[in-house]
Amino acid sequence: MHRRTFLRNTGILSGVTLLFQKNALASVFSTFDYDIKMLRNDVGIFTERGGTIGFLLSKEGIVVIDAQFPDTAQHLIDDLKKRSANPFRYLLNTHHHGDHTGGNIAFKGVVEHVVAHKNSLANQKAVAERGNSLDKQLLPDITFGEDWKLKIGDETIKADYYGAGHTNGDAIYHFEKANIFHTGDLMFNKRHPFVDRSAGANISQWIKDLDKVAKKADKDSIIIFGHSLNPGEETGTIEDVKKFQDYLGKVLKFAEQEIKRGVSKEEFIKNSSIPGVTEWTGQGIERPLTAAYEELTSK
Repeated sequence: MHRRTFLRNTGILSGVTLLFQKNALASVFSTFDYDIKMLRNDVGIFTERGGTIGFLLSKEGIVVIDAQFPDTAQHLIDDLKKRSANPFRYLLNTHHHGDHTGGNIAFKGVVEHVVAHKNSLANQKAVAERGNSLDKQLLPDITFGEDWKLKIGDETIKADYYGAGHTNGDAIYHFEKANIFHTGDLMFNKRHPFVDRSAGANISQWIKDLDKVAKKADKDSIIIFGHSLNPGEETGTIEDVKKFQDYLGKVLKFAEQEIKRGVSKEEFIKNSSIPGVTEWTGQGIERPLTAAYEELTSK
């Protein structure tokens, strides 16, 4: 091969190689580390960053529960549009925290209605006003008190509010035909929970809330958790609800015992374990300990 021909072909090859590498890198960086898992009866979950999202792909439209953050919500929207040509009808919020409602704004102009408990709306507005970010919110336009029901396609979704728990505005959404419950942050699976006392959280009432969930569900029910310590464990059974209920009870009992012994809050929250608790591990133990101590000493 002549030198000129060789150089020309080499240049072309190099250009093609660079273009391939550029496209390959673009492909790598354009992929998102999210996961979608279908559960039952066209109900599925989406996980990426923040609280677990639930959704229904109904023949009459799409229903989404919670929205994580603006960027992750867009990933969900784009993916569901590939799975269904039907419109987004309802976005349901379990509570007001930013890792569940920050992504609401991505649904602006996309979804017809946003639904939440009335306290969740009040909390979301209050947080946004304090942060001067009200313009970055898509607030619920439908609110409810004790309950609310939606019939869409072959499915009926029932919303229930049982009282203060993780906040004072936690809703539980039940896909009645599929027998799937989205509990939001009323369920932390094997992960120490955030207890938002600034938004009316109450651990004693939280335990009672979970008791009502346990009575309404059955052995065939699928429970969607707001958060899980281990990836892939975002859903479970009524037995997991009972375990978390037992965990909360042990947190309160531990706090009560130490308060009676005269232990200060500062000393109490230094504990690295809770007597009788083995499955809830990792970081964040100071959050439930602090909340339990404050709840019991504020009476």
